[in-house]
Amino acid sequence: MRIGLVSDTHVPETGPEIPPQVYAAFEGVDMIFHAGDMHVNDVLDWLETVAPTIGARGNGDYPTPWNPNRPGLSEDPRVKDSHVVRVGHVSVGLIHGFPLPEEVPWRTIDELFAMYFSQAVDVVVCGDTHVARIDRYENLLVVNPGSPTLPNQVSGLGTVGFLDIVGNQITPSILQLT
Repeated sequence: MRIGLVSDTHVPETGPEIPPQVYAAFEGVDMIFHAGDMHVNDVLDWLETVAPTIGARGNGDYPTPWNPNRPGLSEDPRVKDSHVVRVGHVSVGLIHGFPLPEEVPWRTIDELFAMYFSQAVDVVVCGDTHVARIDRYENLLVVNPGSPTLPNQVSGLGTVGFLDIVGNQITPSILQLT
């Protein structure tokens, strides 16, 4: 199974729609996980023309009355604060913000799982920072695909990510869009 990973699209703040390079990159994926800050449900609808899509509610997905570019998401069964998806022998947690263990040394990984997912997961897909990265820990893989529209908090063409899962083998990757 190949899962496309995207986060922090910030539509319409960053433009009226997702860049076409995102659709091209996701051609052939089995699912798409959006790690939050979509701002409008249209983002999920557009991605779903490529593959089934779920999203994690980000801090920018709530109505912001003073900012017309952040109208907030309406109720949608595809969107939750966090998801846990089983892919074969692998459990994947999807959330917007997830602190890396070194950022909260007073918490164990098991405590973080309990706080955010109510169970242990093999992979956490998150966003929020706009910084693409892959972090490996003893029993955890954390993948942040960055942002295709605001990479490193700067306007421009950024990144998406992928999880390739075969059995219990997980191969993460980040793609710089061009």
